[in-house]
Amino acid sequence: MAEAAVDRSSTSGLGQAGKPFSTFERLVAWRYLRARRKEAFISVIAGFSFVGIMLGVATLIIVMAVMNGFRTELVSRILGINGHMIVQPVDGPFTDYPELASRLAAVPGIKMALPLVEGQVLASAQAGGSTGALVRGARAEDLTKLKTISDNIKSGDMVGYASGEGVLIGTRMADQLGLRVGDLITLTSPEGDVTPMGVNPRVKSYKISGLFEIGMSEYDSSIIFMPLEEAQLYFNAAGLVQSIELFVDHPDDIDALRPKVEEAAGRQINLTDWRQRNQTFFSALQVERNVMFMILTLIVLVAALNIISGLIMLVKDKGSDIAILRTMGASAGAIMRIFFMTGAAIGIVGTIAGVLLGVLVCVNIESIRQFFSWISGTVIFNPQVYFLSQLPAEMDLSETISVVVMALTLSFIATIFPAWRASRLDPVQALRYE
Repeated sequence: MAEAAVDRSSTSGLGQAGKPFSTFERLVAWRYLRARRKEAFISVIAGFSFVGIMLGVATLIIVMAVMNGFRTELVSRILGINGHMIVQPVDGPFTDYPELASRLAAVPGIKMALPLVEGQVLASAQAGGSTGALVRGARAEDLTKLKTISDNIKSGDMVGYASGEGVLIGTRMADQLGLRVGDLITLTSPEGDVTPMGVNPRVKSYKISGLFEIGMSEYDSSIIFMPLEEAQLYFNAAGLVQSIELFVDHPDDIDALRPKVEEAAGRQINLTDWRQRNQTFFSALQVERNVMFMILTLIVLVAALNIISGLIMLVKDKGSDIAILRTMGASAGAIMRIFFMTGAAIGIVGTIAGVLLGVLVCVNIESIRQFFSWISGTVIFNPQVYFLSQLPAEMDLSETISVVVMALTLSFIATIFPAWRASRLDPVQALRYE
């Protein structure tokens, strides 16, 4: 008669049905999860619910990991070449920059003080081709400490740079202009010599000592490092620097260093930190990340609604079974727990499968990107657009746990109403027309 009560081994557990989540309740819940021919449509709905939760959880984990990877990579690369705090003069140029840089570098929490001379130029090759560039004049000993550059020399070396006879350029600029190590690059600056006829642009050629690649296309294609003394001569800034960039141990605690830096400077200075310079950029990243989380949560919500519809149909289909179980001694709480376990099982298994799929994709995301690029014959995740040469993914444990908790919570909530309806079913009404 009642499908759930056919087996005597299962009915023998009715005496224990008052015990929450007893063997009897688990057995009946498992039977309702198994596909049968006359319940094919209900099984299809349960399958869609499972796939929806799995894809929703996996997509949330993957997208959040990529967004985290984006932020980490961009922060490390942007701050790897730019200082966390920039010191600029107020009452006069930095003519005493060697002593000032030494005092600032001695402040606890500061790793390095980098005196700089900067200027915009037009870079061109003798064979033709030109591009705009930013020249950064820095001392060779300072650039050696800047590991983002010194550890990423892809061709050549810093010997010519240290001797003051060469410059360093990015690999993308070299490819764009068709240059190699040992070639000459011509730099044209609008801030040249003043003559009775006006200001003549300054044009000078430099030998390329090395090519660097930090992995951020915007920098690899537009920055030229020049020895500090040569940059001072080229930009008519002999004996002075425009700014001193400070690299700190803990960028997020930079506010605590401000008074110490001002005290060590011993003069009027203007301080600008990395958050102020990139506030709009990182704020946009955070907003986009939050919006993506809310939108993708709707996938899990839709899957949870499928659980509700599937369980309601299952309750209607199993009305006679529920009535017989009730007449045989099963309590309303036991019936509610049976259907709760049936729906919760879909949510739990779907969430676990989603986590495994998300972790698998995150671990192999760069290989997956290359595969789809090969299949489509196009460049997916173009580095000239997205600034990074590889697709990053960084999973955060607390974030992953929050996704799992959210998916399980929605799944459990979705099962409460159908399970409650099943427990409230009147056995007399259910069996009247049987």
